[in-house]
Amino acid sequence: MTTINDVTELTRDGDVAIITLDSPPVNALSAVVRDGLWEAFNQANKSDADAIVLICAGRTFIAGADITEFGGAAKGKGLNEVQAMMEDAPKPVVAAIHGTALGGGLEVALCAHYRIAVPSAKCGLPEVHLGLLPGAGGTQRLPRIVGAQKALEFMTAGTHVPASACLDMGLIDEMAEEGNLLADAVAFARRLVDEGQPLKKISDNDDKVQADRGNEELFANFRSSKAARKFRGFLAPEAIIQCVEAAVNLPFEKGIAVERKLFGGLVTSSESAAQRHVFFAERQVWKIPDVPRDTPVLPVASVGIIGAGTMGGGIAMNFVNAGVPVTIVETKQEALDRGLGVVRANYERSSRNGRFPIEEVDRRMSMITGSLSLEDLAEVDMVIEAVFENMDVKKDIFGNLDRICKPGAVLATNTSALNIDEIASATTRPESVIGMHFFSPANVMRCLEVVRADHTSLEVINTAMQTAKKIGKLGALVGVCPGFVGNRMLFQRGVQAQAMLDEGAMPWEVDKALYEFGFAMGPFQMSDLAGLDIGWSAEKSNGATIRDRLCELDRRGQKNGAGYYDYDENRTPTPSPVTEEIVREFAAKAGKEPRSFTQEEIIERLVLPMVNEGAKILQENKAIRSSDIDMIWITGYNWPAYRGGPMFYGDQMGMSTVLERLQALQAEHGDFWKPAELIEQLAAEGKTFAQVPASPIAVG
Repeated sequence: MTTINDVTELTRDGDVAIITLDSPPVNALSAVVRDGLWEAFNQANKSDADAIVLICAGRTFIAGADITEFGGAAKGKGLNEVQAMMEDAPKPVVAAIHGTALGGGLEVALCAHYRIAVPSAKCGLPEVHLGLLPGAGGTQRLPRIVGAQKALEFMTAGTHVPASACLDMGLIDEMAEEGNLLADAVAFARRLVDEGQPLKKISDNDDKVQADRGNEELFANFRSSKAARKFRGFLAPEAIIQCVEAAVNLPFEKGIAVERKLFGGLVTSSESAAQRHVFFAERQVWKIPDVPRDTPVLPVASVGIIGAGTMGGGIAMNFVNAGVPVTIVETKQEALDRGLGVVRANYERSSRNGRFPIEEVDRRMSMITGSLSLEDLAEVDMVIEAVFENMDVKKDIFGNLDRICKPGAVLATNTSALNIDEIASATTRPESVIGMHFFSPANVMRCLEVVRADHTSLEVINTAMQTAKKIGKLGALVGVCPGFVGNRMLFQRGVQAQAMLDEGAMPWEVDKALYEFGFAMGPFQMSDLAGLDIGWSAEKSNGATIRDRLCELDRRGQKNGAGYYDYDENRTPTPSPVTEEIVREFAAKAGKEPRSFTQEEIIERLVLPMVNEGAKILQENKAIRSSDIDMIWITGYNWPAYRGGPMFYGDQMGMSTVLERLQALQAEHGDFWKPAELIEQLAAEGKTFAQVPASPIAVG
């Protein structure tokens, strides 16, 4: 055995040299890893071994680049030098894959002459999720082994592809037996030598791409495909497409030059910086300063849900999908039947779309028990209340749960804005009460605001967070305040959206600006989708707002074909002359002349209030860190990932610029725009939101 460096060893199994990489936790391609691999291959190439096997210790093959090195000074051997040492080896090189071969890890494996994997392994080039493209030859080698169409799908989706699918497309040459990878890889290497198999250099193989040379239609169709519509606003997918075009139409070295140029443009872009911020933020959100890792997690083997409406049914689906049985309680049989019918319809739609066999619908529905009695929740481990937003109703429910539920049960409320401390006061065990604010539709949206009340125990907090992870949600711990984090900031945006209408802006102008910014839709189209009459009372309406006037005209939104917009039979919106007339009337009352608002002005008026409110949330310690706020907005409100979240957006603007613009808007429009003290402090210190230390949620 030869120890190459701290993470790399070179050993022999008879005539086969074995290079073992062991750099926990995921064998990322750091400088020390690259140095070790280069030297190990250098020595193995010069040895009398007949073949070389590259294998990784631990739970995975090389799972990607070390992205903490991005933007820093180059250190050690470059990845291209390691790849050349492998690809130019004078004897067969076999990459033995288990766990995941991702990003740079798969690009290393593509430089081996052959690849073998266990059935549980997965391969992927997920750089697109970091706003990047595979920058170590992946965009040029992958099409040469799987063809242009599959390469486009593989890289723009960035998904982890199972070994069986990789075998079918030719990415993997041989399957190993689970738990026997090294022995099977060595045997495979010996067979290659015995049979005199060629040293397959993917970079020299043009067979797969020649068939598509000059096929402009292939790329035009992909750019206009349904899958490509998800790329709106992102730079990396188009760069990947251009790289595959280069792989198809240019020699390998010229294609590599195209890849390097486009990679260089992406790695310095604000879009990639934002997506890398999101990558780290998603991992940070689970770290809670005053909840140690070894804090006990209470068992959650059964869940009760109160309310079978849209939220209750969606929440139930999350738990059933994770294998946790659910009891749903309603007050009337009709409401219960209706709610369970919606859940079944959702599952049947998923089955029709190929998500799972039709038999699975009945299996999942069998895990849901309907009930008309809270007493049936006596033995469940967790209860989630999901009734309408009325404090008296919620306190009454929690008082009953306190009497009914077993000791140690987690008592959660799905309230989106109400004071959880007041809800907890209806019980004799406030330490068991917590907020679990799901976002609608609850079975789709990833965000889950876990709301820590004054007396919530650490065990209950950790249990709620781990439950979020189990059901596939992103759990963000926040504090009790009106609207918590997401809705508190959304309210401020809504104030300004309405203010601009009162100043003569048209709803479609405001919506278009937010759409161009990257949101799926703007606030007024969203209101039409939800229904303008939610929370509106005909008896109390006096035409005081534009929404009142629209509702009084029976313009309730998409559901009846008219709201802020007019809608056709396909619910396609068009600007409404009725709405335009009402907006002009309100502007005239306010002494405003309707005018055109620039997109930049609209975005400033909508986004800066969010940044300012987020700063107040941080200074009140109602969020642990600014990146948690960003993750709530990305996963709960579809803030575009390539803009990194509202707090990252503020950091990109610079605190001095944010402060200057808020002060200017305050002078023009009043104290709504008064800057948060934290913004003033950070601007004076030349710091960012990201530099504010993580702090425990304020309680008491």
